[in-house]
Amino acid sequence: MNADFLGKGFAFPLKINARGGIAQSQQQQKIQDSIRFILGTQYNERVMRPNFGCNLNSLLFAPNNRATANLAHYYVEEALKIWEPRIIVEEIVIDNDYDHNCLIIKVSYRIKSTYELQNLIYPFYLESQ
Repeated sequence: MNADFLGKGFAFPLKINARGGIAQSQQQQKIQDSIRFILGTQYNERVMRPNFGCNLNSLLFAPNNRATANLAHYYVEEALKIWEPRIIVEEIVIDNDYDHNCLIIKVSYRIKSTYELQNLIYPFYLESQ
């Protein structure tokens, strides 16, 4: 497969490049942007696609404990399986960061077209104390 399968488009979040245009991302960076976009989108946020995203935001006021981390693991795994067909999820590790009241979500995945191993760290901050 060629690199076109990995994708190309606007960077997420939207930003301005050095020439004053909208910044682009492509290939591996586009996949990472896509994963962040999936994890950061709550169900029903997109009008025409209400099932898109991940249910992480339903845990926003949950206690920072192992049960919340296990539920977050399930939500992340299901969302990536459904919405990111360009990757094979190798491992999802969720650590509780009690000092900053957040879950540290570590996703290891392989890009299907190149079988290249990639890692992504996504902090999810909880509002409960």
